[in-house]
Amino acid sequence: MTDIPLNPMPTSRHFLPENTLLLNAMSEGVYGFNLDGNAVFINPAAEQMTGWKSEELIGKNIHDCHHHSHADGSHYPQHDCPIYRTLHDAIPRQVSDDVFWRKDGSSFPVYYSSTPVYHQQKLVGVIAIFRDVSMQKHTEQSLRQALAQVQALSERLASENQYLLTELQGQQGALGLSGNSQPIKQLIQQINLVANTDSTVLICGENGTGKELVARSLHRLSHRKDQPMVSVNCAAFSSALLESELFGHEKGAFTGATTRRKGRFELAHNGTLFLDEIAELSLSAQSKLLRVIQEQSFERVGSSETISVNIRLIAATHHDLAARVEQGLFRMDLYYRLNVFPITVPPLRERREDIPQLVSDLATSLGKKLGKKITKVSTKGLKNLQQYTWPGNVRELQNLIEREIILSPNGQLSFNTLPALVSAPSTTAILTMAEAEAAHIVAVLNATHWRISGPQGAAAMLNMPASTLRSRMKKLAITR
Repeated sequence: MTDIPLNPMPTSRHFLPENTLLLNAMSEGVYGFNLDGNAVFINPAAEQMTGWKSEELIGKNIHDCHHHSHADGSHYPQHDCPIYRTLHDAIPRQVSDDVFWRKDGSSFPVYYSSTPVYHQQKLVGVIAIFRDVSMQKHTEQSLRQALAQVQALSERLASENQYLLTELQGQQGALGLSGNSQPIKQLIQQINLVANTDSTVLICGENGTGKELVARSLHRLSHRKDQPMVSVNCAAFSSALLESELFGHEKGAFTGATTRRKGRFELAHNGTLFLDEIAELSLSAQSKLLRVIQEQSFERVGSSETISVNIRLIAATHHDLAARVEQGLFRMDLYYRLNVFPITVPPLRERREDIPQLVSDLATSLGKKLGKKITKVSTKGLKNLQQYTWPGNVRELQNLIEREIILSPNGQLSFNTLPALVSAPSTTAILTMAEAEAAHIVAVLNATHWRISGPQGAAAMLNMPASTLRSRMKKLAITR
């Protein structure tokens, strides 16, 4: 209990001199109230902070001067005031989220306490001690903003890490575009024409031709090259998850959403967004994508906040999108939005003269990766490779070279270990798609001694799961 002789009459002359001197010397503001809630003492620090002189407030209800409104300007009833509640129940209180109003009409955040005052075991009033915490609040706000910025940067860096790793892994990049054939020269010319614009590019071509390499070349040659290129394989996500993957989600937006997550569109801000296998999008996802492309804005799943982005969009597909539009599988308006500048990547069988250059570049790159130095490539082996149809294109060639490097004991690539593969039908033979696929699978199976699974099995060479290969073999009636 505070035992300061505070007379309920509106005067400060009953404060003992030594107590008055002590209160006047305090740097905090001090108000003394009698049981009627009127001021009986005001120290100099309180006068300085509020702009009110003690003679202007002594004997008056200070709540009406300093505490009449909340920070937002709404009315603050006196019966809700902690200071005046202490007058009625004698319970000490501390408040840290309030404001006092100055004489000039401005306000400042305060921390204050209200303590009952007793004289001879009898409640005679309340003393309120307060201090201006403007600087503290400003520091706390600055710290919160700084922490929010750090958290946002941390989220972005963590989310971008996988894309940056992919970018580094793709630095062998343009190896798939090596060569001097007319088709590859035309492709590079198209890339150079459109790269430094913000036009949407639609890259078409068979699987394994290097569509992603074209996208990376477009990004590296653009004015956005110092910003991230974010890739999305549209075939890798279900329609239910794709929206979250593209646009992000808030914590608790759905079962399993334990944290807030930024989507690929947000991560690609000021950079390039590459949508691979875009034909695999569901019609509902196509509709949402069209709206985002048109408005360059979206909302995270579970949020109503609109996020604006500035991205360059590149899409790729091995399907004939125009045919899928006619079949009702792809929106016509989205097709025209994407087909601003179409680029077709030629299959490897249409640029066989590039195979020696591709083999040289890929052998050098893969040799470094595998820790082997390649010193020679058989001329006969190169000729055999040029006679093959390459249904898997450059990706199939890369897998074949990697396997050959692993099997090579002396750094020389002869390709003699794959006789069935290199003797596959040439382009002069006319085969149906199923026949060509069956012939290719049989050739790979022969080369691997009909071993399907494992790191040196046929499924690994064909870049597909073993279960998928067995399914294709059953469908094509392939047996040993």
